[in-house]
Amino acid sequence: MSESGHSQPGMYGQGRRRRRRRDRDVGPLGQNLSGPSRDREYVPRERRDGSEEPPGPLVQKTPIILAKPPGERSKPSQSVPISGGQALEKPIMLIKTREDGVKPGTPPEVAPLASGSGASKLEREGQRPTQPVYQIQNRGMGAAASSGAVDPVIGQTKLVPPEKMKHSIKLVDDQMNWCDSAMEYLRDQTDMLVVGVIGLQGTGKSTIMSLLSANTPEEDQRGYVFRAQTQEIKERGGNQSTGIDFYITQERVIFLDTQPILSPSILDHLINNDRKLPPEYNLPHTYVEMQSLQITAFLFTVCHVVIVIQDWFTDINLYRFLQTAEMLKPSTPSASHDSTGSSGNEEGSEYYPHIVFLQNKSSRDEFCPRNLKKMHMAVDKLMAHSHLKYKGTLSMLDCNIFPGLGRDYLETEVNMFLLPLMENEGEDALTKAGSGAAPLFSLLPGYRGHPTFSSQVSKLRSQILAMSRCQLSHTILTEKNWFHYAARIWDGVKKSSALSEYSRLQA
Repeated sequence: MSESGHSQPGMYGQGRRRRRRRDRDVGPLGQNLSGPSRDREYVPRERRDGSEEPPGPLVQKTPIILAKPPGERSKPSQSVPISGGQALEKPIMLIKTREDGVKPGTPPEVAPLASGSGASKLEREGQRPTQPVYQIQNRGMGAAASSGAVDPVIGQTKLVPPEKMKHSIKLVDDQMNWCDSAMEYLRDQTDMLVVGVIGLQGTGKSTIMSLLSANTPEEDQRGYVFRAQTQEIKERGGNQSTGIDFYITQERVIFLDTQPILSPSILDHLINNDRKLPPEYNLPHTYVEMQSLQITAFLFTVCHVVIVIQDWFTDINLYRFLQTAEMLKPSTPSASHDSTGSSGNEEGSEYYPHIVFLQNKSSRDEFCPRNLKKMHMAVDKLMAHSHLKYKGTLSMLDCNIFPGLGRDYLETEVNMFLLPLMENEGEDALTKAGSGAAPLFSLLPGYRGHPTFSSQVSKLRSQILAMSRCQLSHTILTEKNWFHYAARIWDGVKKSSALSEYSRLQA
């Protein structure tokens, strides 16, 4: 239409239609300048991807497909399978695998596929950071895991506390045979401490081990975890413990109580009962000595701490016995199993435990600082050539037992601890009270010259449990690995050619 309002000739006539068709023919591919509803001769062209162009307007269908919400797009996958269903299920599978559960909005038909593809996804990506947590919770819990309390924060079963032992069990019986009953109390964890004890007959080994592990001096000795000598056994000069007894606390500390070394009661039992000796031993006293050396060499190999208990100071033959057991101690297994030479002969690769000299039933004079200094010097000279860790890990001066003594008072301080005679403190206060007429002084205890037995045991326990836990073997051992390692060491000690040669020379 012109500026005057009249229509121009030929604008909507036959010529305009020809010109519009001619412009569409010469235009670029797929471009339509005029509306397709006015052109009845329009033929749809093929696209570059091979599909035909839809005859209707494209603008009306495209926003409907793109604007469809995700919840409506996943609905057809329940009834009609589509080709793009796998691409929509991938995010659901990853979320389900990570959280180890099915979300409320996930269809039940997709759950089997999600777990299968999630497992393969974990194999490609490696272990998740939360996998070791699940392994620790499911290890060794048994039926207690299903009935245990569930943490409301993480929604998983809590770790149940380990079972508490009521009494000790046999690790090695009186026939020197290995027992497997202790295996059920052990777990697959590495934070443990192994404490063994050796000593002559009647020195109080079982009593001290019971006080260090689970009992207190106020309890009845008949309820101790390691059975102590009864009055009847003391009167006939017998021994209570035979072989090696085992006890593990809930803090994962293993205590090993042993039969007395060089015991005269065991020798008397062999002679009077005509017990048959092994063929490699000709005399009973040689067999008793070999048993003591086997037990001591075994403890030197599988324990972190070995306590040597005496009830008087001191027996020179005891230190000779310790040096002989150290010489016959099995070599520490090497990390390389293919080596043809003797492994572990080098000093740097050998393992030696901490050794503590415990003076039980000490008198008031032994708590005198001058006598204490002489005792430390004597033990240091007797153990000067030993590789055992007999100094630097335990100190009575750090326990405030001698408040007036400085740390430099003992020039050569060894791992020595003194325990007074065990007695009832209540009765002792009355019996040792002064006999004066004043009632005030009659209620005060007599002069002891040393701390009480209960306080000394508590300080000894604290120092022993705080000792360093060196690596027993070339690998870090769990409790169950330690049990198998100890069984192999005990079998090797019994079959040791060095012990057989030593017994032959003694005979």
